[in-house]
Formats: sequence, structure tokens, C-alpha cells
Amino acid sequence: MKVFKLFVYLCISLLSSSLFAWEYQQHQLKRQQLIITTDQGDVSIRYFNPYVVEVQYLADIHSQASYSLPENLSAQQGLLISGQNQLIYSLQDLTVVVQKQPFNLSFYYQNKLLTAEVAETKPDPDNKPDKNPIKIAFQLSKDEILAGAGERVLSMNRRGHQLPLYNRAHYGYGTHSEQMNYSIPGVLSDQGYMLMFDNPAKGTIDLGKTNSNQLQFSAVSGRASYYLVAGDSPQHIVENYVQLTGTQPMPPRWALGYLASRFGYHTEEEARTVVEQFAQADIPLDGIIFDLYWFGKDVQGHMGNLVWDKQAFPNPKNMISDFKQQGVNTVLITEPFILTSSKQWSSAVANQALATYASGQAYTYDFFFGNTGLVDIFNPKAQDWFWQYYQQQMELGVEGWWGDLGEPEVHPDDIIHSAGRGDHIHNAYGHVWAQTVFEKQQEYFPEKRPFILMRSGFAGSQRYGLIPWTGDVSRSWDGLKPQVELSLQMSLFGLAYTHSDLGGFAGDNWDAEMYIRWLQYGVFQPIYRPHAQEAVAPEPIFHDEKTKRITKHFINLRYRLMPYLYSMVFANSQQGTPLMRPLSFVEPNKQQAWLTANEYMWGDSLLVAPIVNAGVKVKAVSLPDGTWYDFWDDKKVVGGQTYQTPVNIETIPVFVKGGSFIPMLTEVNNAKHYDSSKLELHYYLANQAGKFNASMYEDDGVTVDAYQKQQYEQMDFTAKESEANIQINIKRHIGKKYSNEAGARTIQLMLHGLEQVTAVEVNSTADSNYQFNPDSKILLIELKQNQQDLHININRR
Repeated sequence: MKVFKLFVYLCISLLSSSLFAWEYQQHQLKRQQLIITTDQGDVSIRYFNPYVVEVQYLADIHSQASYSLPENLSAQQGLLISGQNQLIYSLQDLTVVVQKQPFNLSFYYQNKLLTAEVAETKPDPDNKPDKNPIKIAFQLSKDEILAGAGERVLSMNRRGHQLPLYNRAHYGYGTHSEQMNYSIPGVLSDQGYMLMFDNPAKGTIDLGKTNSNQLQFSAVSGRASYYLVAGDSPQHIVENYVQLTGTQPMPPRWALGYLASRFGYHTEEEARTVVEQFAQADIPLDGIIFDLYWFGKDVQGHMGNLVWDKQAFPNPKNMISDFKQQGVNTVLITEPFILTSSKQWSSAVANQALATYASGQAYTYDFFFGNTGLVDIFNPKAQDWFWQYYQQQMELGVEGWWGDLGEPEVHPDDIIHSAGRGDHIHNAYGHVWAQTVFEKQQEYFPEKRPFILMRSGFAGSQRYGLIPWTGDVSRSWDGLKPQVELSLQMSLFGLAYTHSDLGGFAGDNWDAEMYIRWLQYGVFQPIYRPHAQEAVAPEPIFHDEKTKRITKHFINLRYRLMPYLYSMVFANSQQGTPLMRPLSFVEPNKQQAWLTANEYMWGDSLLVAPIVNAGVKVKAVSLPDGTWYDFWDDKKVVGGQTYQTPVNIETIPVFVKGGSFIPMLTEVNNAKHYDSSKLELHYYLANQAGKFNASMYEDDGVTVDAYQKQQYEQMDFTAKESEANIQINIKRHIGKKYSNEAGARTIQLMLHGLEQVTAVEVNSTADSNYQFNPDSKILLIELKQNQQDLHININRR
């Protein structure tokens, strides 16, 4: 009945015009897809699941494989209804309506029109690489909001901009940038859909600039293909997209701790001194990242060496081992440029590892670091050649990789890769590089989780463990201001670990307040990695006592919150849920929630509003509906308003949503010494009748696919609130044994926002050992748990 009503409605309402005479001829269901033959070529429509449909024009001409989609995706055949001038092709609630004359496509979810193609911009069947570009366009509704297009500093709503789709570094950017390291050819609309153009070639996405009522995509070559993702909410759409393109494998737990990094550590002695000073300052440290000085003493002339400079690092194996004993993991930078002056140039040429001229000779050109060739990362022979240097270092004990300049930073159009010339595959370069490192590591070091830090990639790169950062940001307040926007925009497209160089990268200025504010914000971003040019040290251990004290407190908080963070990481690996989430995830029907770029949800429970201006005394924070608590002093605030919160240098605004559980450690250790046998479990009252749930996931922090191997523990928390009492249930699910398993656990259960307590029962037994502070309104109950479930009842009358 629902499909019939939609059919009748569409027969009456759909009108369109066309400049290109795409004439429908016939259609057939074949290989789980609808194939429509027109006078200008075939159009295929296939469903991957009830929320995702793909359209590909001229598949017989533009038959390149998809980079954004995993291989061997299975299509699902939908239900087809054929009318005189229309085809209606549906899978559950998602429907494609094909208008035959003039030929056009429209998309519906739950009988609501999402968007429709603009017929006059169909791809040209005579497209040649140097002739007409791929062109596809869609109609936009009047007030439609569009997020997306990757790393840009514009605003959360990107509508009204025409943006290049070409990964390119923007050194020292601040409060505006239209082109950066990581472009994504897709958008998320507040009208309930996502569009992704499945083409990595140089191109443009016009979000209503040329024509205010149209979204237009064009590219110099490649697939005339896109897919549309639908869902019941913005979060659901994002999760559906990530489930399609691939969820991110869990990184090792150490990747979430403090990572020491700068441009750069020149010698083994310098690196050892830094690690030692972290220990002396009692600041936890989980990793040290080596920039390009590990393979050469100068910035220029050595790129592509890919082996240690033994003069500066006489015994890297011992150094790596000594660091590992302290729980400090080693990460090395690599670049895809092999200089003609490097130690590996002859080998790269001999092994045909480099992109070439049309003649087949290795392509060379000058850029900042010297005269260079470029690894043809699309070529399996080049991948094998490149990987041998990664393998050698991993055999020495290196635990992670940093891929820099992977746009590639300088990439001539006439350079020839095995997959095509420069402009035609440019945006897929970093993607395939990450894929190479990931898959080779799976083959040769299957017991290691990936840590692959990369500046550039493509749609779907998250499935290869890619961890992006926001490039060479200005070391200034202007550099700090756009960081929330950048991470949120990337998180909407699966890149949930996008983060910034904490403290800023570019420049030699020192501003203690700005530095503190950036490192405070860093607690609530996915990766904690201060990094900068060396004129001013990025590490807090080298700064004044006040700066060191405040930043140390926040670094410790990062570690105390590790159970909460690690549980978010697990959820991301399973459902694709971002770590940093826009307010539209909480209030999808409020326009302002889509536009807010200066605050966000950190997981389900914490709202964070970083301070990005000097001298702030009061910060306006937009709180969604509900009850909220100031994280620092427990002050209860009613939501649904803009709240003016006092600010000092010791804190940034963080609020906890009522009805939330926050698990925290009582002791601070790095990942090697992680211990949750003593746990604080905070519950913040919702102050309304209802049931509230959360969970905490834990494993050994290193085992690949620990959840699938059942080497994990999950604690489920439930609170049921009523006027008379509060019931808390804690259930513990333990799989197979794993290292560092907590065993028996001591839990300090702390309830926030209680006005009164008259009695407490634990597992139906009266407990008189609780502590209630009527001033702070906090109830503390000491619990011990082995395998049994805990049931706590608090009478509040």
C-alpha cells in the first residue's frame, strides 16, 4: 500500500527538464541491480542495504574500481514497479524513482523526498580525459544545510561555496581555508541524507554557489558514480555510511595517551632526554614520534633514505627497546618521495617502484626537499619495495607509522601511475598508501594493531586504520579556533580520529594561555599529540611551572577518563559512531545545532566548549534540553538555553548530561601499566523518571580483534529513576582470559545531584557504610565486585 501511494503521488507531482537528450530505451533486473539502457549508455542502480543505494552512469565506459567502497560488496535486489513513464525501485523504506522521459532520478526515504538529480547535468558519454569532465547535479531545497567536503575552515554549513576536490596542504592556516590536506567528495544534509561521489580525480563540488538551488559535482575523469545514504537521524546516517565503507579497527590503547612529537628529535641523546624528563615530571607518556631527522641530519637532501642516520642514532634498536620497557612506543615518519640524492634512489629505479613519464622512465622533479621521484603506490611491485623498509623497522620494534606529504604535496598531472595520471587518481594516493601499510602489517605482523597517522586520504580510508590530523596549523589563537569544526566535519564521514597538532605547529611565537587552552581541549579530542616546529618546544615539560602544572592536571585527566574514551573507541569500531559529535546528533531538528562549530559532544555524555580566545571570563554555552552538570563543580543547570558559565585558566567548560555514567580510573598510568581494578563510577541524575544505560568496554589494549576473540570484558550500567528511589544495576560480562584483566574490582560509585538519601541497599542487604554530602549532593558507595552482578537501591525519601 505504501509503495502504491508513493507511485500515485509521483505520477502527479514529478516534473523535470533536460538539456541532454537521455532517452530511456529499456530496463532489466540483472545481478541484483536495476540496469537501465538509454540511447547514451547504461545506468545501473543497486542497493547495498536498506539505507544505501548506488547509481553509476556509463559503467561500461567508466569502469574503474571504487576506492571508497570495500571490495566484494554484495548488492540486494529491490522491489520494482514499472509504470508508463516511471520505474519505482525500492528496498524497504528507501526508494529510487526513475522518470523515463525526460530521464531523471529522485530519491525518497519513508515517503519523504530527499533529493533529485538535475537532469541537464548528466555525464557526457563522449567524455575523454582531456575533454569534458564528469558532471552530476542535484536539486537543493531552499534552506537546506550541507556539511561535508572534508577539511575546510568555512563554517559547519558549507552551502554557498564552490570547493576544489584536490588534496593540498595549507601551511599556517587560521580562520579561513577553502582547500586543505583532506578533501571528501560528499555532503551530509539536514534533510536526511548523505551523498558521496565515488571519484578520486581532481574536481570541484559546488554547494549552491553557481546556482543556489543546486549541488554540482564535476571531475576531470573517472567514475560517473555516487551513492546516497539515508537514515532516521544524522547519527544513524553517519553510522550507515561507516558500516558501508568500513569501520575503523581499534588502535592500540597506547595511541590514546600522550604522544611526544616535534619537528623534530635530532639525536638519540635528545630523544632519551625528553623521555627521561617526562618521567621526572611524573607526566605519563605512551609514545615518541620521530620526524625526518631519524634518517638525515638536515631537512633537505635525505628524504627517501628510509634507514636510521647512525651518526645521530648509533643504536636505534637499543633505544627503541629501552623506551618500550618504560611503556613508550616508537613511531617513525615516512614520505612517498625518494630523492635522487637518497640512499634508496638506485634501488627504487631498479625495482620500478616510481611513477614515470609516458616513456616509462622514472619521473623526476624539484620540490622543497630536493630533486625527487614519487613512489607509485598503486603498483604492487612498488608496494612490495616500499614495504621492505617498514618491515625492517618494525622488526627493530617500531610500533607505528606517520605518513607525511601524502596528498602528494607536489604531484604533477603528467606523472604516470599504474592506475592513471596524476590528476586522475590524486585524491586516492594517501588512501592507497594507508591501505598498503595496513594490509602489509596484517600479513607480516598480524598481532599488532595499526597506528597509521596520515595527512591525506579519501572516503573510506578509516577501514585501513588511518588517523588524520588537520595539517600545519598556525601556532596562534586563529589556529585553535577552527579545530572543532575540522574534526566534526571529518567525523561525519568516518574519520573519527581527526585531531590537531596541540599547541599549534607553524610559527615561533609563544603564548602560554593559548598553549594551555589548546592542551585542555586536547583531552577531549581523539589523539593527544602536541607537535610543533622546534623554535618553541611543544612539550609541557619545557615550560614554566604554572603552564606545566595546569597541563599536567589535564593530561592526568585524559588518563583518568581512559575507560570512557576506550569504550567510545570500541563503539566506533563496531557501529562507526564518532568520538566527537556535533550537537545535531542530540537535537537533529534544531537548525542551530547543525550550525554550532564551537562546542560538541564527546561521546554520549560530555558536552565540551573549548576556550579559543584570550582573556575569556564568561563563556556562552548552548545546552540541549535536559539536566546538565558542570563537570568541575557539579552545579546543576537546566538545558534548552544558552548558559553563561564563568571561566578561569584552570578549566574549560565541560558539562555532563543527566542520566549519564562516567567510568574513571583512580590512578594515572600509561597504557603499559593500565589498571582498572580500582574504578570510579559516576552517575549523574537525570531528575526525571526513566531508565538510563551505558557500558564500559575493556580488553588488553593490544590484541587484534580482541572482541571477536572474546578476550574482553564489558560492564553494563543501568539506572532507573523514580520519585521514591534510584536503582543502579552493574552487570559484568567477562569473556576469555586476557592480560591485565582486572579480576576482582573495587568500585567507588558516586551519584551526583541527590537532594536526600534515607537508605541504601546492595544486593538486597542494607548498607550503612555509604557517605552522603548534602552540600555537594554526592552519594559515595564503596563496592566490591567479582563475577556477580550488583544491584543498588537508593531510597531518596
